[in-house]
Amino acid sequence: MFILGELFCSVCDFCLKFEPHWKKQLLETGQNTRIRKRRLALSEIMTILISFHVSGYKDFKTFYLAVVSNYWRCAFAKLVSYQRFVEWIPSTIIPLMAYLQSCFGTSSGIGFVDWTCLKVCHHRRISQHKVFQVLAKRSKTSVDWFYGFKLHLVVNHQEELLNIALTEGNVDDRKPVPELLKGLGGKFFGDKGYICAQLAEDLRKKGILLVTKLKKNMKNKLMELTNKKLLRQPAMIESVIEQLKHI
Repeated sequence: MFILGELFCSVCDFCLKFEPHWKKQLLETGQNTRIRKRRLALSEIMTILISFHVSGYKDFKTFYLAVVSNYWRCAFAKLVSYQRFVEWIPSTIIPLMAYLQSCFGTSSGIGFVDWTCLKVCHHRRISQHKVFQVLAKRSKTSVDWFYGFKLHLVVNHQEELLNIALTEGNVDDRKPVPELLKGLGGKFFGDKGYICAQLAEDLRKKGILLVTKLKKNMKNKLMELTNKKLLRQPAMIESVIEQLKHI
């Protein structure tokens, strides 16, 4: 159940630690420019943006005008117009990414790796698409073609995110794996798309065992019963993907 107060406290605690460090890392322009103080704190802006994604609304404008402006003024006393709020959104990208990372779970020694497509438009309208024209790429899932990006993710056996990576749609499934599993250890299970002898060997040297399903034309090999059972639990990571995409 979504509770606004709990979310704000979590984000606020994060911002108190993150903002001072972040501001020290920002590059100066060399010019004395006046920085206008915002009416809303960074933690308030982030709370509203995160709330939108669990609200069930399909577009942010409707959510802001119908919910935030009408019912949340008691929580955000210095609420601004929709136009002003939208101007602030780009400045929250890095803090939101850092907050997400702070919410990652702890490696338990057993994990699952997979990816899902993020479509930016229907494949019949690719030639008309302009927003991600430079970044989005065509690729294919087990079902059909898509135009967009790939979201790669790793979860532990408790369905907690351990790491994520966003790549162009045509990037090989195995390419982000070394970076995704960096600093982690134990056994990680994936589908046939992660089969690669060199990748498995490189990870083994780092204390990581990558267990994958076999293709039909591959010979069967002996496998621990526990590993075999865990390979048959794709729902573990699929449920996380379902929540991320359709919450």
